[in-house]
Parts: sequence; structure tokens; C-alpha cells
Amino acid sequence: MIDALSKASFHALARSRTLKRLASRYGLAHPNSFARRFIAGETLEEAIAAVRAVEARGLAITLDYLGESVSTLEEAAAAAREYVRMLDVIVAAGITRNVSLKLTQLGLDVDRDRCLQNLRLIVERAQGHGCFVRIDMENSPYVAVTLEIFETLWLDGFTNVGVVLQSALHRSEPDLRRVNALGARVRLVKGAYTEPADIAWQRRADVDAAYLRLMERLLREGTFPALATHDPAIIAAAQAFAAKHGIARTAFEFQMLYGIRRDLQTALAADGYGMRVYIPFGREWFPYYMRRLGERPANVGFVLRGILSER
Repeated sequence: MIDALSKASFHALARSRTLKRLASRYGLAHPNSFARRFIAGETLEEAIAAVRAVEARGLAITLDYLGESVSTLEEAAAAAREYVRMLDVIVAAGITRNVSLKLTQLGLDVDRDRCLQNLRLIVERAQGHGCFVRIDMENSPYVAVTLEIFETLWLDGFTNVGVVLQSALHRSEPDLRRVNALGARVRLVKGAYTEPADIAWQRRADVDAAYLRLMERLLREGTFPALATHDPAIIAAAQAFAAKHGIARTAFEFQMLYGIRRDLQTALAADGYGMRVYIPFGREWFPYYMRRLGERPANVGFVLRGILSER
């Protein structure tokens, strides 16, 4: 039954307001709750505690204040203010100065120009603190505008900004050439969204093959590439390609999600590879969590065991 659940099904569940309310009420309430394996908590203080534990294992982090698809300018401005506050707290705490964000959280669906203003506010504060900001990539309707906004900031001198590309999308190969030409940093992912066949690969093998093509170009031509994957075969391919072409282990990094393949995270760092853990937190954690389940349905078993154990 679990194997039959598709990625699309999980995305539909992620949009359920009823499930979101229940999850927000119960999902992180207990320290050993089923979601805490993948979500650091709802508050910045909880997230910083998780960061310290990850950094103690010799790993770098990126901190992500969860939220997306806000519907008012007031919500977007509030999210921007929270990111600015977060940057100040990160510096005071002495943890890794690296954050990720989504443009729909900053009002992209409401007003593009205000979204850009909100992002500029964050990036300016980040630049002053020596922080790096990764603009996450959302589903296909947002790709072009995300790249446009990213490039606007880059050309304005904000070189502390990077972007994400998804191997599932056909357009990502020319997009990668465009970003590489700027000298900007790319985080390469497979893609967590359900997309139509005319713009995206549908078979897992095709998505993986595209990832390998993009990965090789990124390692050859990119600026400190970030290879975001938990796939041992792809990791091995990256290691072999880098070794063959004389690319130093410190010239790129692997990235993984909080709570997934912690053994592999530690092993890669011990072997001298850069290893960064993506640490999400915040009250709006439910949509993120459901996408993670959709990517790896085997996690559903873990979730169900967690729910039953708490009864």
C-alpha cells in the first residue's frame, strides 16, 4: 500500500489545511515525535540547538526558516523581518553563516517587486554579516522568475547569493550554463515537485541521468558546487569524476537533509569532503515534511511507527 502512494499524493496531502492544523498541533509537540527526525523544531532557539549538535559532528549547515506561498504583503514582510532577525541571531550564536529561503515566502505570488525588495533587505544584511543566502527553487512556474530575481541581485553586486537547479526539469542544462557563466554557486537537486511530461523527466532513471550530466558540468565549470543527494550511486560517481579530473575534495560539497543518512554524512566528512546539512525549522513545517515523504515513501513506515509508539 505504501509503495503505491505517489509523489503527487503526498503533494496533495501537503496542501490539506486540516492535516496541517493537526500536524501543527501534535506533530512536534513531543521531543520524540515522528517529525522531529526531519524538522529541527518550530523556534529559532530549537534550530540553533540542532545546529550545534550537527556542527559537533564536524559538518557545516544551512538553516531554513520554513514557509512558502504567503498570500499577503504583510505576511511577506513579516517573513523578511524574521530572516533579518535570524541572521543577527546566527552571528551572535557563532554558528555557520548560511541560510536558505523561498521567494513565495517573501511575496512572489503577491507582488514581484515587493518580493525583490524583501529579498534585497535580507541579502544586504547577510552581506554585512558575511552570510551566504541560497534561493531555493520551487516548482516549474517559478523557475524563470526566480532566476531573473537571482540574476538581478547578482548583477547588483550581491555575490553572497546562490541558487538551486533541479535535474528533473529539461530546462536545467541551459540554466546551468547561464549561472555558471556568472560565476555563481549552484545547489543541484533532483527535484521534489510533480511536473508535467513536456517539461520534466518522468522516469527516475532519466532524472538520475540528467543529474549526472549536470553534476559533471558543475564540477568542471561551476563555482564551489553543492551536490544535494542521498543517493550512494550518485555520490560515488561524483567522487570518481572528481578524482579522475583532479578536482579537490574541498572544491565542492555534498549536501543532505537533516535526519536522513546521518551515517553517510559523517563518513563523507571523515573522508575529507565538504558536507553540509540542510536544517529546516518553523511553524510552517508540514508542506516541507510531506514533500520529503513523497520523495522517499519508505519514510512512511518510520512515521507510522512513530505515531503508534506515541499512543
